[in-house]
Amino acid sequence: MVSKRHFIFNVVILLIPWLSLLFIGKQSFKRFSLAGIVIVAFELINHKIGQKRNWWFFYDKRKSFVTNELPFSIGPYMPLSMWLLKLSYGNFKKFIWLNVLFDGAFAFMFINLLKKVKIIGLNKLSNIQFFLYLHYKAYLLYSVQYLAERKMKDGSRNTFLPTEV
Repeated sequence: MVSKRHFIFNVVILLIPWLSLLFIGKQSFKRFSLAGIVIVAFELINHKIGQKRNWWFFYDKRKSFVTNELPFSIGPYMPLSMWLLKLSYGNFKKFIWLNVLFDGAFAFMFINLLKKVKIIGLNKLSNIQFFLYLHYKAYLLYSVQYLAERKMKDGSRNTFLPTEV
């Protein structure tokens, strides 16, 4: 059974990031949602691997992917990825620095706070390894968005080519 503290935490990490997307704008949501979906799918796989390898532990007794890892995967990853892309896409250095800032804050501060409130702690990963685990996905995210933008650009160019009669 999930504790009340853990349940409230799960609700918060699901609701707040998704509610923030109300302010991202319809065009930005459409533009960056594919990359966000890809990163969530990739993160689900990563979380399953991390769970099997005991890279972290949850204080609740029951080992449940749905109540432990899943809220982290579907909660902050897609909305935060979309916000980071909106704020910095087209400026790769800015994108990487923003990711370093957010991934670093999570890996070195927030994870320690979650350990103090007995939600989650790192088991077989140091904070630096956890940072690298979080950060390497930024390059995947940017690549997916780059390819999506390129495909849209190529697709729109092909639709406006004059046809011979």
